[in-house]
Amino acid sequence: MWHNIQLLKKLSNCFFCLFFLAVVAGVGAWLLKKPVYALQLVKVQSMDGKPLNHVNDMTVRNIAVPEIKGNFFTADLEEIRQAFESVPWVHKASVRREWPDKLIVSLEEHQPLGSWRDDGKLLSTKGEVFTVNMAEAEVDNKLKRFYGPDGSGKEVLEHYWEFRERLAEANLVPVEVRLSDLYSWSVRMDNGMLVIFGRDREPRPLDKMMDRFLKIYPRLVQKFGNRIDRIDMRYANGVAVRLKGSASAADKAADRETEQTEEATQ
Repeated sequence: MWHNIQLLKKLSNCFFCLFFLAVVAGVGAWLLKKPVYALQLVKVQSMDGKPLNHVNDMTVRNIAVPEIKGNFFTADLEEIRQAFESVPWVHKASVRREWPDKLIVSLEEHQPLGSWRDDGKLLSTKGEVFTVNMAEAEVDNKLKRFYGPDGSGKEVLEHYWEFRERLAEANLVPVEVRLSDLYSWSVRMDNGMLVIFGRDREPRPLDKMMDRFLKIYPRLVQKFGNRIDRIDMRYANGVAVRLKGSASAADKAADRETEQTEEATQ
């Protein structure tokens, strides 16, 4: 082998190339660590151009900024994105570099629609459950109230919009939507009246029960006026009406005054 000049030249060239690459890599790593490439500015802005209403500088500095490691070239943008998405009120974040020493972070805030159950959480307009300071959420508008099993936020929100659209036909506005563990729906209106629709499945799915309610409700108002406290739609051939001032223990039939009203279709 040592007498093969061509082979020795090839080996020599390979060793030289490896040495050259090692030197370049070493110099490159040394340059990347130089202070000149240190991040000097992290700019936080709204993703849609609108002002950020709830994300403040102090929260960002305390939660997200300490998670930024490395310099302009070595900072992990995915880790930084996750750090900013852990900040209260942040729904989504995107991060990009801007030469020579900046990170541009664009944020989208949660838009709260109502409280979620009674555990200090909120339901956003996209059906996501998140945790923030409830006092901050109340500043913008009066929150609706939503209840449901774990993981049902999007479904409860979807039904809320359906209830809102259909109930507008009767000049009613839903302020509370509740989905029980047994998949039973109930809605409280802006006038304080509670309507129990029951389970959304055959043979009486929710849309059919809504049709029944909208058909019979005008007759109930004509008969009872604004004294209606609760309407139970779970009966096959009628509804149960509880008036204001009657006993409040809804789960005890002996302690409440109800009147059976035939369906308006009869």
